[in-house]
Amino acid sequence: MVKRLLRLMTELSSHRWISRIMGAFSHSRISRFLIPAFIRTYHIPASQAEKDPREYATLNEFFSRRLKQGMRPVTEETDALASPVDAMITAMGKIESGTILNVKGQDYNLEELLNHSPHQELYKKGFFFVLYLSPTDYHRIHSPVTGKKTESDHIRGRCYPVNEFGMKHMKGVLCRNERLITYIAHSAGEVAVVKVGAMNVSSIRYSVEGKSVWEIGEDLAYFEFGSTVVLLTESGIFSPRPGLEPGTKVKMGELLGFLQPAK
Repeated sequence: MVKRLLRLMTELSSHRWISRIMGAFSHSRISRFLIPAFIRTYHIPASQAEKDPREYATLNEFFSRRLKQGMRPVTEETDALASPVDAMITAMGKIESGTILNVKGQDYNLEELLNHSPHQELYKKGFFFVLYLSPTDYHRIHSPVTGKKTESDHIRGRCYPVNEFGMKHMKGVLCRNERLITYIAHSAGEVAVVKVGAMNVSSIRYSVEGKSVWEIGEDLAYFEFGSTVVLLTESGIFSPRPGLEPGTKVKMGELLGFLQPAK
């Protein structure tokens, strides 16, 4: 009964107009007074931020903050796939015939996740990571490879939570929420960086609109209030770093594995 009630409340609060209200408040100057409480509540290492917390004009500006130079060293391994975010690995593994298996007990169809894009054919036997960003985490997204954008797709959707409850008890959250997908061609093939919006996320934005080429670790996009990144690698080109498993915390720039052209 309690789960049903929570699910109903989540359904009602997932509409975009509620997120717009929350987004408007987080962009208002009055919201800056919540920054100290936000830091305390989520134990945010504010000393890593590019600016002093008092210099941020709004809560949203602080939430999407950049970090000081050198706070996130990027792997220098050859043929590396770097983590695009600070996050918890919620799920990872091989994609089985176009299906991402067992993400908090649910399977996801690649065709739906990628909004029926022709790019789906490249990933049907690839590898995936589901990377969950908590409110504590740094919320900018960086390029996991050096490469060039082949396409970008913005899918409007709902704003369900992507936390433990939402992922377990709401059906198909990753395919139903708003998504901003960046396909990046690199020396070994292509990767897809699927940025999934969440409850009270007012938007997902590119850091520099119109930019199409990135170095590994370069600023790509950012969330305005929490979410998840699904990272996909093309079939037959990726080998994960030993020791990674669901529940592992990773930092932006950390080595996830190696990319080599399919033989």
